[in-house]
Amino acid sequence: MASLATARQRDQRLEARVTADQKELIERAACVQGRTVTDFVVDALQQAARQAIAEQTVWKLTQDQQKVFIETLMNPPAPNQNLREAYRRFRKYKESVGR
Repeated sequence: MASLATARQRDQRLEARVTADQKELIERAACVQGRTVTDFVVDALQQAARQAIAEQTVWKLTQDQQKVFIETLMNPPAPNQNLREAYRRFRKYKESVGR
């Protein structure tokens, strides 16, 4: 039975230019893991992509920061002038584009 990874058809292509040293390093790393260069590179790219996305979308807070965040959610401060002005501009925009 084919695994999910091998069952999917690989029909998209990526290309990259690398130096001879970079290619040798990548080939060596793939070899020591007993993998093809393609499998090694695709896996490394996926891991790097997931990490880049997580770094921009996941917040990691200390316990003190968590407490401040939760407290602010539970007891939000009153709107300041900047927030009121932003809301006014938003409502004006919404009216101009016609819901």
